[in-house]
Amino acid sequence: MSFLWGVMGGPSSGPQPSGAETIQKLCDRVASSTLLDDRRDAVRALKSLSKKYRLEVGTQAMEHLIHVLQTDRSDSEIIGYALDTLYNVISNDLEEEEQEENLTKVDDLGSQFTEIFIKQHENVTLLLTLVEEFDFHVRWPGVKLLTSLLKQQGPQVQQIILVSPMGVSRLMDLLADSREVIRNDGVLLLQQLTKSNAAIQKIVAFENAFERLLDIITEEGNSDGGIVVEDCLLLLQNLLKNNNSNQNFFKEGSYIQRMKPWFEVGDDNCGWSAQKVTNLHLMLQLVRVLVSPTNPPGATSSCQKAMFHCGLLQQLCTILMATGVPADILTETINTVSEVIRGCQMNQDYFASVNAPSNPPRPAIVVLLMSMVNERQPFVLRCAVLYCFQCFLYKNQKGQGEIVSTLLPSTIDATGNSVSAGQLLCGGLFSTDSLSNWCAAVALAHALQENATLKEQLLRVQLATSIGNPPVSLLQQCTNILSQGSKVQTRVGLLMLLCTWLSNCSIAVTHFLHNPANIPFLTGQIAENLGEEEQLVQGLCALLLGISIYYNDNSLENYRKEKLKQLIEKRIGRENFIEKLGFISKHELYSRAAQKPQPGFSSPEHMMFDHEFTKLVKELEGVISKAIYKSSEEDKKEEEVKKTLEQHDNIVTQYKKVIREQDQELEELKQRITTLMSQNEQLQATVTQQVSQIQQHKDQYNLLKVQLGKDIQHHNSHGDTFQMNGIQTEEVSKLKEELEEWKNKHELLQGQIREKDFLIEKLKSSQLEIGTTELSSQNSRSGGLEHNNELQKELEMLRSQLQLQSAEINQLLIENQKLQVMNTTADPVLGDSGAIVTHSSELEGQLEQQIKELKSEVKALSEEKESLKQHLDSSSSTVAILQDEKIKLQQEVAESKKEQDDLLVLLADQDQKLSALKIKLKDLGVPVEDEDDIESGDQGDEDEDVEEEEQE
Repeated sequence: MSFLWGVMGGPSSGPQPSGAETIQKLCDRVASSTLLDDRRDAVRALKSLSKKYRLEVGTQAMEHLIHVLQTDRSDSEIIGYALDTLYNVISNDLEEEEQEENLTKVDDLGSQFTEIFIKQHENVTLLLTLVEEFDFHVRWPGVKLLTSLLKQQGPQVQQIILVSPMGVSRLMDLLADSREVIRNDGVLLLQQLTKSNAAIQKIVAFENAFERLLDIITEEGNSDGGIVVEDCLLLLQNLLKNNNSNQNFFKEGSYIQRMKPWFEVGDDNCGWSAQKVTNLHLMLQLVRVLVSPTNPPGATSSCQKAMFHCGLLQQLCTILMATGVPADILTETINTVSEVIRGCQMNQDYFASVNAPSNPPRPAIVVLLMSMVNERQPFVLRCAVLYCFQCFLYKNQKGQGEIVSTLLPSTIDATGNSVSAGQLLCGGLFSTDSLSNWCAAVALAHALQENATLKEQLLRVQLATSIGNPPVSLLQQCTNILSQGSKVQTRVGLLMLLCTWLSNCSIAVTHFLHNPANIPFLTGQIAENLGEEEQLVQGLCALLLGISIYYNDNSLENYRKEKLKQLIEKRIGRENFIEKLGFISKHELYSRAAQKPQPGFSSPEHMMFDHEFTKLVKELEGVISKAIYKSSEEDKKEEEVKKTLEQHDNIVTQYKKVIREQDQELEELKQRITTLMSQNEQLQATVTQQVSQIQQHKDQYNLLKVQLGKDIQHHNSHGDTFQMNGIQTEEVSKLKEELEEWKNKHELLQGQIREKDFLIEKLKSSQLEIGTTELSSQNSRSGGLEHNNELQKELEMLRSQLQLQSAEINQLLIENQKLQVMNTTADPVLGDSGAIVTHSSELEGQLEQQIKELKSEVKALSEEKESLKQHLDSSSSTVAILQDEKIKLQQEVAESKKEQDDLLVLLADQDQKLSALKIKLKDLGVPVEDEDDIESGDQGDEDEDVEEEEQE
């Protein structure tokens, strides 16, 4: 212990050992001591010396310290000392003064020790195991050591962790540690772990990192939080930047909605802390990561829509129009809004509707353009506004039309009370500030991008240059400023505007060539040998002249394609023209602008090219070079091809229009189908509900009927004194009327039956007369008798049916009389007793039952009536047949009158038989009319006369 006392600075005898010797002795003690306390003290001593003697401790003690980590894991204290010692050796986090003096040496030393440590992959795996320990003295130094290893040798350590079983998952548990120190250092560890490694980023994201990090940010107070929020935001950027899979997972997990509270700022925005500015800056950058133009278009579009639907875009526009926001935050907010609306029609339409809180309210676009053309505003802010305007117009023909319409004569506000976007652009285009000229020219060029219709409309714009002079067109004014020899930046901006305006617009080319001063100016600029600064202007002039040739429709005789080519050949030379045209794409600023859409210029002098214009140059440079060398015959062929292509394009456009209309009709029909289906579902639901209600009512009705039946039985046991009420008397009167009708019908039927009987009797008599003609044959007589028998049977059947019907009617009359008696007996009782009223509902049920029985009987009578009618119809048909036979027989009678005398005997026999039949009918109880008796008497007299004649 005396040795350790000397090492720690206590008094000792003899000369003091050097640092290297002390470290060597401590290493021997760690390696050879059998007591854990001795080894622990030795490791603690090495820890205290590791910062001052970093090289010596690292070279001599690293192997022993790793051995301690492997063998003494049961003692958390010695493990903690060993981890701290290794951290001091490997880490470069020394004092600032030391870092300034030995920066290169320190970096090399940490990297070398890290390389030694990770040479054995088991060391990193061992460290991952120690990080899992819950003991604070083990876990925290383990996290710091692993973070230092990742800083020194990131890719190698990442690969080792990636192949280690559950390596990344072990580290994700650090975010759930309740001790903030370990959790915060765990965030720093994951920052280093996820740098530039997409595989680890995906694993971390799918280990629920987004949820945990957003929870930490919320717990810390969002943008008002401390440095922990900053660390979490940096980690989120690592996970999302250039990682399409994680971006899609972030969107699908509805984490974009959780970003909205970050941007809730109050009315008082003064006195923001530096940390809040940093946090909000990182939050805005995180939003831009999700909607960056470098992302796949589909992913960017879905994120943009999600930001609109959750209200994030609205919140950003609130910050944009708020007062007191720091300048760098305002600039970054403008850039963020730019990329959220870029290429998304829904978001662009919303941005166009945003108004600034001024009196009177002005559109946000107008307020931003005022800042862009104001030379007193910061350069970075003006660049951000230009980018915002470009993003607003990107693939937004509606927005382009609104901007250009503010320049047209029909829409300009004559009162001058409000400033429009077009007026601001024209003001910036012709101001004395070259940067305003360039920004306004580029902004106006974006309003014409890929829109031939607006290029033609912009030719109508007239400008009043001075009082007393006639107005000039905007195109002419731009060429006038070019010829005046203004600053290079101004001329470059105007040339870019003219090239964009004239490209793919033959009418604009014709207007440009119509001014006789334009072509000589361009050829003069290209032909001169100027300095390096003017080479860029020469190249743009060559591009504009080439556009005037390529898109020339030969409508002007003096400026046909062939003549312009000859002019280039004589004044400039084809090779020289192509060389000057190539100056554009070879320029350094052109290469910078072509990299990304956002203007990223370090100073105003470097603002020369626009990103969209670089695309136009790339598209036209080769085409113009070929057009210059083409002959007139090739031009004619090309024109024919162009015409064919135009016709084809027109046909395609027509088909597209038809398809678009059909799509609209389909959408309308789909909407109608959807509405009809919804209505059908509603009606079905209503029907189902009504059916259920009807069933309920039926059940209630059946239940009430059962209850009423029981009550009626109960009352009948006490007496039948209560039988009817007012409603039942009405039913009885109706039944009386029906009975009267049935009586009348019955009498009619009886009259019809009498008539039929009379006809039958007449037919019988005629049949008897006819029968006298057939006395020659006994068989004929027996046939007549059989026929008469059949008729008699039918008559008996009809009369029996009438008797049944009359019996039923009598029964109904008896029941009617009973009901009347009941009614008369019930009336005084109803008048005297109040209790009858309370039981009226019960009596109604009983009467309804009786009414049903009467109705059923009436129904039976009607059915019998129908059967009687059928019998009558059959008998009438029989009468008709018999009448026909009668006519035939009468003819035969006329012919056989001579034989009458012989047949009278037979007729007498027939009369006797008929009288016998009538006697039998009377015995059976069938009434026989008096006329039959008279006829029989007459026939008897005739028989007597016949007998007397025979006797004589």
